[in-house]
Amino acid sequence: MLMPIIMLILAGFSYVILLLYKKNRIKFSKKQVKDDNLITVQKFINVKDIRKNFLYTRDNKIFTYIRIYPIDVHLLSKREQESKTNILTKEISVIQKPFKFLAVSKPTDISSLIGEYQEILITSIDQKQKEILRKEMLAVSDFATTGEAMERLFYVVLWDEYEEEIESEIIKVANDFISAYNTIGVKSEILKEREIYGLCNLVNNPGYSNEDIEEIFTPSIPILKEVI
Repeated sequence: MLMPIIMLILAGFSYVILLLYKKNRIKFSKKQVKDDNLITVQKFINVKDIRKNFLYTRDNKIFTYIRIYPIDVHLLSKREQESKTNILTKEISVIQKPFKFLAVSKPTDISSLIGEYQEILITSIDQKQKEILRKEMLAVSDFATTGEAMERLFYVVLWDEYEEEIESEIIKVANDFISAYNTIGVKSEILKEREIYGLCNLVNNPGYSNEDIEEIFTPSIPILKEVI
């Protein structure tokens, strides 16, 4: 009788050990898959560092960005539009560097407009004016919450293979672009470190709208941690 009991006990222990082994193996496999997914997404983001006016990538490239402040071409005559187009084409054609044009949408920040209306509402003694202001504030708020209040931001993107002291060469090319846009009366500027972070957030997160450089800022780029 003793021998069968011992065999049963050993079989029970073996079964428990087998279950624990399988459970730990499943956990390890899931963790490995999650880690592999995380590595894959980080490679997809491809951002190594952002410093001053430059974004450095993991595949040894360097980027800089120029923001272009658009003008309303509908205020120009057909001749003026053609003239500006021809001048800009001529100025940019002499720049022998690759570039691309980037346009992104951003929710319009109406907080300053609402604040201005509220100040007028508090100080005004004209009841008719107050009524109009309240209706306008409500209309503007509704317009923003429906997602229709969007603004387009425009950028010229420059890049090159990274090597020592390449930054000064890219800045020179960026200034050539700025000079070209200045000839047709269009304002442009090279993005600084904080603004590049903002652009990265805007591209990866369409709901991102905080571009006020006076607000508290934490450099971060949202990334996906797990791919399903």
